[in-house]
Amino acid sequence: MAKTVVVGMSGGVDSSVAALLLKEQGYNVIGLYMNNWEEKDECGACTGEEDFADVRRVANKIGVPYYSVNFAKEYMDRVFSYFLAEYKAGRTPNPDVLCNREIKFKDFKQKALSLGADYIATGHYCDILHDGDKHYLLKAKDQSKDQTYFLNQLSQDQLDKVLFPLGKLDKKEVRAIAEKHGLATATKKDSTGICFIGERNFREFLLKYIPAQKGKIMTYDGKVLGEHLGLMYYTIGQRRGLGIGGQVGDDGSRWFVIEKDLKNNILYVAHGEEDKLYSRGLIMKECNWIPCAPQEKDFECTGKFRYRQPEQKCTVHIRNGEIEVEFKEKQRAITEGQFAVFYDGDKCIGGGVIEKAIF
Repeated sequence: MAKTVVVGMSGGVDSSVAALLLKEQGYNVIGLYMNNWEEKDECGACTGEEDFADVRRVANKIGVPYYSVNFAKEYMDRVFSYFLAEYKAGRTPNPDVLCNREIKFKDFKQKALSLGADYIATGHYCDILHDGDKHYLLKAKDQSKDQTYFLNQLSQDQLDKVLFPLGKLDKKEVRAIAEKHGLATATKKDSTGICFIGERNFREFLLKYIPAQKGKIMTYDGKVLGEHLGLMYYTIGQRRGLGIGGQVGDDGSRWFVIEKDLKNNILYVAHGEEDKLYSRGLIMKECNWIPCAPQEKDFECTGKFRYRQPEQKCTVHIRNGEIEVEFKEKQRAITEGQFAVFYDGDKCIGGGVIEKAIF
């Protein structure tokens, strides 16, 4: 008897092809669309309606049943509330990581199992190895699309009974498969922006939820250059959009953000050499290890400290109450609230929230 796989279908080309491949492999496939955000965008459109229409078209084309489930309250309570709290605290969160841990591989998986699923599957670009009761998260063939960074918080229970059909394909192959089978999503552009919320005017979007408090833009020597619109709108290392009237430094170089002083509501900037942006390490309070905590308290590996970054060599020191990561080469603009994610070859071995940089 064929095994049943519930596929998280988003209305995009990746999850469409994931469902198609599993159907061709002989699985009993069920498509399940998650409605996690009910508010309309600034143009009054609800992209969820368009996406579900695409799910319907694809499911009908490949001949699989499909359903919709609403996790909007769970998303608001456990992902979006965290997102807002981090911005209020002056940090820069990554809600996609939390969305995977709290919704896609938690509520979604529970719903899928209640429908009789033997497995769940998504259109993530990554791979997985099930070895007895241990589950290893592996990088995708398409390194430019690899999404293990966003899955670094998944537990062993969450990785159990999971399939990633796109792990051994690159994006061009996925598009070609969709076009060959006449899927409605074949040429649909990739989704960007906040998980399930999409592309927005970020400042206008945040302003709906967090009151902006204007303040001074200053240098460390006390010079006031202008006024910021609210610390939540800026990130360490940012150069564009500072709104200081095109002023340049004494050497003609552009200004960049070096610190957000939340207590005094001051945005500190500098120009010239970027030495102030480069740190030799970082501190984390905890790490989700995959598949389990390492036996060594000090070990070398590679890491990513933001998504769009090549892996960097580092040494991890596990201490009581915290984890210190020492970089082989200094890293630019380490940002509090983002995730540090670690790798051993093709294996993603875990990750955690960056608490602070070490200079």
